[in-house]
Amino acid sequence: QAVAQLRSTPSPSRNLTTCLSFVRRAAAQKAAALFLPEASDFIAPDAQTSLSLAQPLSTSPFVQGLCAAAREHQLPICVGEHPPNAAAGKMYNTLLWISAGGHITHTYRKLHLFDVSLSASNTQLRESASVARGPRIEDPVDTALGKLGMLICFDVRFPEPSLVLRHRGAQVLVYPSAFTVPTGRAHWEVLLRARAIETQSYVVAAAQVGVHDSVEEGGEGKRRSYGHSMVVDPWGEVVARLGGEGEEEEEEGKGRGNDEGGMLFVEVDLGLVERVRREVRLVRRIDVYPELT
Repeated sequence: QAVAQLRSTPSPSRNLTTCLSFVRRAAAQKAAALFLPEASDFIAPDAQTSLSLAQPLSTSPFVQGLCAAAREHQLPICVGEHPPNAAAGKMYNTLLWISAGGHITHTYRKLHLFDVSLSASNTQLRESASVARGPRIEDPVDTALGKLGMLICFDVRFPEPSLVLRHRGAQVLVYPSAFTVPTGRAHWEVLLRARAIETQSYVVAAAQVGVHDSVEEGGEGKRRSYGHSMVVDPWGEVVARLGGEGEEEEEEGKGRGNDEGGMLFVEVDLGLVERVRREVRLVRRIDVYPELT
């Protein structure tokens, strides 16, 4: 499988061009699937701009462009984007599974929204200003990589959805993300490894990276993403990772900012999933606490 890391801008057309280059690279390496980050379609400087960019799946040039590319290259694509929720006057933070035939076969809408105020780093973000909460945990998707459980970014801080997906048969969990640098430095790897260990599953985390442009040409927005996309195996080992922000000039509190991302390739070994689950059996005490289903 291929895992891509990119720096989305407020331009869906520009972001589509970047994503299509990853599709071609993944297809050339005969990857079984391509995983793209949360918000691959756009990251905008404010809620109003974000809402103006949200388009229905059926008419979005970004989504339809990826569907056509999946069909052309016979490559399944997992990608985060933002269809509108007209009833709420907001949009959904959504994860799509696009089949090798170019059809959207599964969608997941983010359950937990990122509303934070970090005094130490002067970071304030309120995702709920423009995004509506998703209604449910979706069943795992049957893929060539195994049964895939779909979650998004901030969901990783809540073990319950991943445990529900594990109960429903998931062998691989995906967390496409756009972590901030302060939260990424402190928690990103720890959380991903914890979810892998708790569920004895692979965890695939494609991440946004760098400073996201403002609408003005040549400008830079306030939003900066951590990067460090990674894949964790069911034993909790990080088997592949990319770089990101927070690696350089940490003393000055600065990063590269203009990192344009990259791609990693990794094998998913379902035999390892079976072996870990067989050798370290997690027998839950559902006579003492409720089972998550």
